[in-house]
Amino acid sequence: MEEQATPIPLLAPSAGVPALIDTDAAFASAIEALSKGTGPFAVDAERASGFRYSARAYLIQIKRTGGGLHLIDPIPFGPGHSLMNSLNELLQSDEVILHASTQDLPCLRELGINPKALFDTELGGRIAGLPRVGLGPLLESLMGVSLAKEHSAADWSTRPLPIEWLNYAALDVELLVELRNIIDTILIDSKKNLWAYEEFASILLAPAPAPRVDPWRRTSGMHKIKRRDQLAIIRELWQSRDAIAQKSDIAGGKLLNDSAIVELALNPPKTKREFEKTLRPIGLRARWVENVNIWLSAINKAVELSENDWPAMRTNADTLPPIKLWRDKFPEKFAPLSHARAAIEKIAADNSIPAENLITPEIVRRICWSPPQGATAVKSLEAVRNALISLGARTWQVDLVAESITQSLLETEPVEVPESVPESTPEEA
Repeated sequence: MEEQATPIPLLAPSAGVPALIDTDAAFASAIEALSKGTGPFAVDAERASGFRYSARAYLIQIKRTGGGLHLIDPIPFGPGHSLMNSLNELLQSDEVILHASTQDLPCLRELGINPKALFDTELGGRIAGLPRVGLGPLLESLMGVSLAKEHSAADWSTRPLPIEWLNYAALDVELLVELRNIIDTILIDSKKNLWAYEEFASILLAPAPAPRVDPWRRTSGMHKIKRRDQLAIIRELWQSRDAIAQKSDIAGGKLLNDSAIVELALNPPKTKREFEKTLRPIGLRARWVENVNIWLSAINKAVELSENDWPAMRTNADTLPPIKLWRDKFPEKFAPLSHARAAIEKIAADNSIPAENLITPEIVRRICWSPPQGATAVKSLEAVRNALISLGARTWQVDLVAESITQSLLETEPVEVPESVPESTPEEA
């Protein structure tokens, strides 16, 4: 009889679920308690992605050794509130631990919270070479507890927040300090800790991303669009949807999703009846019809545009051609890229780190597309190192990949990928 595996215990807040903090008095009391604790702060934030247009925080969770676990509702306070400023000052006094920090930092910074020292347990796990770096899998593999995630896609703008949701939120920081210490030990033992610390520092120093040029071009399903007049409809519908979404703070996809926008561009309707008929095959939703007059007006505006006002199929933005075109249309670029990719995969495997964390793929593509001046001369390695740094690579990354990329830039024939041998059928065996 097979021995059954011992079930992994489900994590629960050690001191129970704390009450939601939504008054000045409770907020001030939480700050005082946290100030009496020691060591780093475990922090998390919950947003309402998919429900709201904004990416604001609707809940902040903080725990500190000896300082308790606190659930703060930021909505009654907001940016510039004196207590939010006091919280920021306290958090800047020590390290802040976040899991997948680039997701939460923007909404925290919107509230005026700007950590000065960071430890990212998700990124730390990646650099350490751990196979699964979600918070739940890390807690299971490294601490032997299971994390319930049934409310991860909840609408956190809901008020009042159910007690079950608060319990879920508290668990995200319950063991984050202990998890940070375990991952840090793994990094130190594998001599990767300095790599991780440099990555954490770079996240805090990174500027906010620039606004996207023509964000409507990122509409899902754009590959179906083959004509410029159809692109004009995409643009007008997207911009109309964005204006409504921003004003009402509702996620655009709730008002009219991308697949509907594409269908309307391919088969532009003139009436409400035609609108419903066009979208019925993909699952017409009542909410899409609420603004039907606005959608029809946007379509009509696009249809009446002259050809000179249609958007170009492609822009002159600083983007590289799709990789699938490189081999046939740009073989002189593809050859170095194929060698660089192969070398990076090997270096990544040798160091037990995902290739995308070893060096950003976009950086490698740009180096291969536009090799730096002097890349094939005596000082080629120095030129490549400088180019990598200018594109945002960190020192530890440059130290690991610069020489291999430099050699790859000299290649004129692509890496030959061996064809896979089909498995034999029973008849052939």
